[in-house]
Amino acid sequence: MVTIYHNQRCSKSRCTLDLLREHGVEPQVINYLETPPTAEELDRLLELLGLQPRQLMRRGEAPYRELDLDNPELSREALLAAMVANPILIERPIVVNGDRAALGRPPEQVLDVL
Repeated sequence: MVTIYHNQRCSKSRCTLDLLREHGVEPQVINYLETPPTAEELDRLLELLGLQPRQLMRRGEAPYRELDLDNPELSREALLAAMVANPILIERPIVVNGDRAALGRPPEQVLDVL
């Protein structure tokens, strides 16, 4: 089962979803702004992506500045909690296929996990 963490308002996310469908994949679509992943799910996604929390954060979003998420003193757990509480911080789209995941930036990057 292929899953996409999706934001309909994001052009990259829409393009990635279209690309999956063009390749015959009808993924499970998770609108992560309405149904944010748990800290445990985020931790697993980060592991699959090979990223640290800040590498999956949208640094231009207001909560990033307001919560001082640039602070190097913040723990991994604190960063994950901030992402769960403010899912707009999570970079998108993320496509998961089994034990593989890719960030759709650019959208074609997700083809590597199919």
